[in-house]
This record gives sequence, C-alpha cells and structure tokens, in this order.
Amino acid sequence: MISVNSLAKRFAVENPKKLTTQEQNDPRLKGRFFYSVEDVSFKCEKGQVLGLLGPNGAGKTTTLRILSSALKADKGEILVDGKNVSEEPIQARKSLGFLSGSTGLYGRLTGRENISYFARLHGYGKTQTEQRIEELSSLLDMDDFLDRRSETYSSGMKQKTAIARAVVHEPLAVVLDEPTTGLDIMATQTVLDFIKNLKAAGTPVIFSTHHLEEVAELCDLGTVIDHGTTKFMDSIETFKGLGTSMNDAFLNVLKGA
Repeated sequence: MISVNSLAKRFAVENPKKLTTQEQNDPRLKGRFFYSVEDVSFKCEKGQVLGLLGPNGAGKTTTLRILSSALKADKGEILVDGKNVSEEPIQARKSLGFLSGSTGLYGRLTGRENISYFARLHGYGKTQTEQRIEELSSLLDMDDFLDRRSETYSSGMKQKTAIARAVVHEPLAVVLDEPTTGLDIMATQTVLDFIKNLKAAGTPVIFSTHHLEEVAELCDLGTVIDHGTTKFMDSIETFKGLGTSMNDAFLNVLKGA
C-alpha cells in the first residue's frame, strides 16, 4: 500500500527575475519561497491503479520525487508498505519501483546490461537476474532490441527498458511518471498491458498522465492536484460522474464545480 498524507514542499527562489510570468503570478509564490506542494494526500491499496492528474506545474512531479525519496518533504508523511519514506528511505526504496520522467539509461550499455546492473544493485544473483530479465523482456516485447546499445534506441525502446529496470527487483508498489509520453500506439498499449499485469498480481500502481483515456481504461482511483493541493481523491466512477466526459469532469474539478 502507498499512503500520502498532508504532503508539503517549498523551494527557495534565488532569483525571482528568472521566474516565468506564470510562476510570478502563481499564488504559491510567497516572498522568497515557492510552495510547489502545499497539501497533497492520496492512498492506493494492493491491486489498485491510481491515476495522478493535474495541469502542468500543479506539483505532480515534486510529489512523485518526494515519494521516491529523491526529495524530502517539509511536512507530511509517506508510507510505502508501512515504511515511512523519510525515516526509512533505504527500506522504502527496496519496496518501490519508480520510473521518473527521464529514462536516464547508460547509452553505451545494452538494454540487458542496464537492467542487469540494477538487478545486481538490489542483490540479485546472476541466474536470478537472467530469469527476471527474460520474464520482463517477454512482457514488454523487448526481445528484438534487448542486446543492442541503448543509445540506438527509439523513445519506445528506452521507455520499455526504463520500466523493466524500475521493476526488476519485483517491488511491492510501483510509481510511473508519465510512462506513455512520446510513445507510439503499439508501445503505449504494451506499457498499458504491463500495468494491467501488475494490477492483476496485486501490485499497487500510481501513474501520472495527461491522457484521460488511459485513466478510464486502467484506473480504480483518481486524484487531481492543482496548485500543490489535492482537489479530488475518489473512485474513477465518482470522477466520471462529475461531468459529461472525462475531460469535462477534469475541468469541473479544477473549476471547483
């Protein structure tokens, strides 16, 4: 289970002149600090998929970076399988599979070598690593390019490899930051099917996306963040009832309708 409670995070503004007009007009800019996340809460149980929604700059990525323990919250609490991320970051990381917005692959290594490296970091032996890579390669349709250098990969190939690397250690929960951005239809469907497999296995999944059709297809729960605050947290069925379409429901949440 993943539980996020009353999360808050601010950043010091060193040079206000470098802020965009949108940032300068954002109500979260208060004096010398920008309050990227002010009050965010949501929960995802075993076997559930939660769609994390919000406009650009809403605080979604900051929230996910705190969840991954890359950032430390100023306030609030995050629990991953009962482990407090801020108090037990190493244990929390072992329980979590995290895909950031950037694939960050080592270009001179093959896909297999990238995945293997992270498996070994998590304590997997050679045989166990090889078996896990073969399993993930089959699920993510990677056989044709797995042994090529990743610097030659298309966006879809890189994303599949990054996802495999994020879950190679069979985490208890998975967080994906816009996993289908920039992918073609076939690669997108492979990623969505993989998320469905995680759900079927009982793994809680949180993923941020701007594609509301993906949320309708995959998610049990939805949460909307705007200006660093949770505006909605409930079932997708409840979300759908807020408008005549998913897009209409999303806009109504932002309007406070």
